[in-house]
Amino acid sequence: MEKDADGFYTPVPDAAPSEPEKPEAAEDKPADASEATKEKATDLIKSDYEVSVTLADQQADPNSPLYSVKTFEQLGLHQDLLKGIYDMGFTKPSKIQERAMPLLLANPPQNMIGQSQSGTGKTAAFVLTMLSRIDFSKNQPQALCLAPSRELARQIMSVVVAMGKFTPVQTEYAIKDHLPRGASKVTAQVIVGTPGTMTDLIRRRVIDVSAVKIFVLDEADEMLNQDGLGDQTLRVKNMLPKNQVQIVLFSATFPDNVRNFANKFAPNANKIELQKTEVTVDNIRQFYMDCRDEEHKYEVLVSLYNLLVVGQSIIFCQHRHTADRISQRMTAEGHKVASLHGAKDAAERDAIIDNFREGREKVLITTNVIARGIDILQVNLVVNYDLPLLNEHGDWKNKDDLVPDIETYIHRIGRTGRFGRKGISINFVHDKRTWQQMEQIEKATGKQIIRIETNDLDEMEEQMKKALKS
Repeated sequence: MEKDADGFYTPVPDAAPSEPEKPEAAEDKPADASEATKEKATDLIKSDYEVSVTLADQQADPNSPLYSVKTFEQLGLHQDLLKGIYDMGFTKPSKIQERAMPLLLANPPQNMIGQSQSGTGKTAAFVLTMLSRIDFSKNQPQALCLAPSRELARQIMSVVVAMGKFTPVQTEYAIKDHLPRGASKVTAQVIVGTPGTMTDLIRRRVIDVSAVKIFVLDEADEMLNQDGLGDQTLRVKNMLPKNQVQIVLFSATFPDNVRNFANKFAPNANKIELQKTEVTVDNIRQFYMDCRDEEHKYEVLVSLYNLLVVGQSIIFCQHRHTADRISQRMTAEGHKVASLHGAKDAAERDAIIDNFREGREKVLITTNVIARGIDILQVNLVVNYDLPLLNEHGDWKNKDDLVPDIETYIHRIGRTGRFGRKGISINFVHDKRTWQQMEQIEKATGKQIIRIETNDLDEMEEQMKKALKS
């Protein structure tokens, strides 16, 4: 069968390819999955989100009790999986799980496209589906999950390990530098990884995909839209058995061009989404600091240090060299900070994110590599040292072509205010262009971004202390 222009073997009408973006992405390896930290589901708040359901079978009634559950027992799960769920601290399904789980677990399996922000239980929903589809008597890959970064892949695996604690599930990573180069066969039933490494391992027949039943993409909008990852993700899909694999896409945001591509990637899918207005940042107070120039930005950041370590903070930069430069300067001045980006080697990245997750590091300076999906409950402050930008016309040298990347902005500041907690974000602006870019973000999100005075550092610190306390 010939591939169409987008690389698909099975054509589906009315879909368009995605436009590439240029954020940083990276390949990955983790520590042993058994050491992974459990995601504490007790922190899932009672959700009031409105969930809309669109069924592939238009004859079905989305309001039928069949398509909604109030307890995990109603899903008909194996006792060993129920034990894992309750051991993690879940007591009943979240809103998105109530509606998504019956559809995800239905037989025969159907594709799903789900839009639900982190903190609403989407990871648990797709992990539970993967574990439910496995035949534990077969030692071969049956569930594949892809994420855009090693950090997110490791976090997903921690949920697989915790949820599958009372099952005989075997797990493995498909991330950079994890498997020895000469590895001949992966027999684990669940494999979590990043697109480039997964593609390589399948090509080299280290991973045999003949028995794969379910293929999950987390942060699917980035996986399908980002330059490089989209091609690799499509290659993985096209190497899987035709007509036997359930495809599940989850993301907090789906821009229209990616939504069209997703419809083609997961044809005839059930669709579940939070109402668009719900995917916002209501519990995050947003501020901006009007700096004089780039050097003043650094001075203001240093003066904020005492506030940055009250809980935990993430400082986002647009480029790796900026993250390293700030980290080196602050460290030289006696401040304790860590820097994380895709250019660091695998073991160092794993150690840095683990130290931050466990609270040994308080301030993390990073690029977009952890803008998505990473859950660290203690983070109460996010700083956009550089606003997230993307180019509109293809010329990265022309600053006039750079416009705010609203999706990434929402993901970035969403690293605070996790699971319904309060959080604070601070944007640094230092000239007319960055001020205009921030104004565009304010209009796009419909949320006021409040100015903080930077000329009087004492007053600035006092304002931020009040915001953190409230």
